[in-house]
Amino acid sequence: MRRLDRRGNIDFIDASGEITDCPLDRAALLARFHAREGEQLYDGAAAFAAMWRAIPVLRPLGEVARYPLVLKGLEALYGQFLKVRPVLQRLVRKASQ
Repeated sequence: MRRLDRRGNIDFIDASGEITDCPLDRAALLARFHAREGEQLYDGAAAFAAMWRAIPVLRPLGEVARYPLVLKGLEALYGQFLKVRPVLQRLVRKASQ
């Protein structure tokens, strides 16, 4: 996503470090993906959609995700991803050693 954000519209923050200006605790931040769009804080699929809206080439996908049924489907997929994420993280760690 960083490579796609050529205009620098997104401020990527590493939640594994010290964060002082966030209303959520570190555990909540690390459990799901979060994004802020304006004053609104999103998590899960809605956060990805907010990020997509900030990247011109992905903006149409982010706009489509505003539809409740589309967002519900994306959230279901994200929920499935969260189940396999620990396995994927272990594989990436092993591959990078």
